[in-house]
Amino acid sequence: MQVILLEDIKNVGKKGDEVTLKDGYARNLISKKQVVEATPKNRNDLKLQQAHDKKMAEERLKEAQELAEKLSGMSVTVGLKVGKDGRIFGSVSSKEIAEACRSQLNLDVDKKKLVLPEPVKELGKITVPLKLHPQVTASINVIVAEE
Repeated sequence: MQVILLEDIKNVGKKGDEVTLKDGYARNLISKKQVVEATPKNRNDLKLQQAHDKKMAEERLKEAQELAEKLSGMSVTVGLKVGKDGRIFGSVSSKEIAEACRSQLNLDVDKKKLVLPEPVKELGKITVPLKLHPQVTASINVIVAEE
């Protein structure tokens, strides 16, 4: 039986593939809504869905590129407590940088998109990369100053 996969199935194929399966296995997967029978209507629906997905992916890429251009050269200031002898109390995490972007630049940046291998524990200016899209990476300058 010819079927179209609605999701990735191990040892069978990827989502959107049209494969031939034995009738019993195909009926089992149809009942689980993992495949649909490969009729002309379902093939056309698949083509339309793939075109829509491609268009949406292009729009997300364009939005990420626009945001990267907007962020280039921008900087935010984050305060850090410093003791009398110059010792630093605490550190600056990606959450604090995201909140600073929200309050100072009016940009909603997800803290998970900030690529910060470890929290910042020193004063000064650092450049933090933002992974906005698998193909787009921007950077923002973070100034860590004494609070």
